[in-house]
Amino acid sequence: MQAIKHLLFTLAGFCFMTVTSAALAQETPAAAPAGVTMVEAKEVVELQKQGAILVDTRKASEFGEGTLKGAISVPYDPEKSAKDAHFDPAQDKFNMAKLPDKNARIVVFCNSGTCWKSYKSAVVLAKNGYKNVYWYRNGFPDWKARKLPID
Repeated sequence: MQAIKHLLFTLAGFCFMTVTSAALAQETPAAAPAGVTMVEAKEVVELQKQGAILVDTRKASEFGEGTLKGAISVPYDPEKSAKDAHFDPAQDKFNMAKLPDKNARIVVFCNSGTCWKSYKSAVVLAKNGYKNVYWYRNGFPDWKARKLPID
């Protein structure tokens, strides 16, 4: 009987952790925020050929492990605000000083649709007057899976 109780408690704990993990891995919105254009890998390649700046919004340590070829590191870190489209950017840190003038084409990316850093940075850029902001929602894992150039 004790073994059955133990098994049931273990199973209940596993179910709780699975549900909690799913809630924590909330997807970013399927559409780009206002003032931002969502792009796929093929468009990122074309934008880069046209001189766009690729901005890796992941932590510096992740950037150091690999990034899109030619990208710069501008981490959206620390990310303390809610993982929600109505987040409060005042709770977070995103240093735009590394970015060129507000007319430059800027492509932001991170680690796919469950990573909110690029979504949030795109919102912050658009709200701060950047006119050509692109969001590569699928990010580095997609780029790497397509065997596109990485640094």
